[in-house]
Amino acid sequence: MQRVKEGNLQELATLFERYHVRLFNFFLKLTGDRNLSQDLTQNLFYRILKYRSSFKEGNSFKSWIYQMARNIHYDYCREHQKQNEHFTGVGSHSEEVSDATDAFSQEDFDRLDTALSKLESGQREIIILSRYQGLKYEEISKITDLSVPAIKVQVHRAIKQLRALYFKLQNI
Repeated sequence: MQRVKEGNLQELATLFERYHVRLFNFFLKLTGDRNLSQDLTQNLFYRILKYRSSFKEGNSFKSWIYQMARNIHYDYCREHQKQNEHFTGVGSHSEEVSDATDAFSQEDFDRLDTALSKLESGQREIIILSRYQGLKYEEISKITDLSVPAIKVQVHRAIKQLRALYFKLQNI
């Protein structure tokens, strides 16, 4: 990113190749809409180019890009004021599960996606960042501007809420 900041713009292609799938999946889990997620991902890389001078050398690029992704999603939601209407459930989109043993059924994954969609947006975001995107608590702390202990508490509460929603759906 430092080279992009210095004007070597072709280096952005390398960053795009490394991060576009993860960021698309981040947006997809937040919105449930493939087309919207593609648009938000495209907007994100446009903003990276536009605001490249705001990147500070020595800082984590991953934290910086996810903070920018959160801001883009927040801006979109604020503009449309209907965040929950845009979430259609990720189960309607084709996803490949890499586990060949298929220990969990598609119904289990669909139930998890439905439970995830019922979480409050802040809880859903923290679960997606920690569990789906694999970010460390320290990275999430930088992204959200909260302390690591606060992140741990939020993750714990979000997982507890997700578990309750999941098992409630299982009994329906």
